[in-house]
Amino acid sequence: MRETMAGKPPEQACPIGPVVDIVFSRWTTPILWALHEYGRQRFVELERRITTITPKVLTQRLRQLERDGLVIRTYHPEVPPRVEYEISELGRTLAPLFATLAEWSAANLDKVEAARLTYDDATRLPARHS
Repeated sequence: MRETMAGKPPEQACPIGPVVDIVFSRWTTPILWALHEYGRQRFVELERRITTITPKVLTQRLRQLERDGLVIRTYHPEVPPRVEYEISELGRTLAPLFATLAEWSAANLDKVEAARLTYDDATRLPARHS
């Protein structure tokens, strides 16, 4: 097994790897963005804002985000019971990271798309003539 100078395999040596695993999983970013942008919300409100997520996956991601300390779940023992979710102080510390990524996106996504088109055109097989 190849090891880095730090004595760890390359996939474990990257200091941002664990952060990427936590923050940039498929549904974490839209959930955190919605909670940051719109404040405390009930499950159904999040479900309406993130229309392509299933209730099962939303439940799983919210539980994981609560476990990671990025989301706070508040249970109100009423009839019917009410549960609300909000971004935690720890979750709010990600705001500058998301702002930087939004800036990068605005400045560079068109360049990424152009690069993809150029690559796709260059790697496309020529049409076969019969």
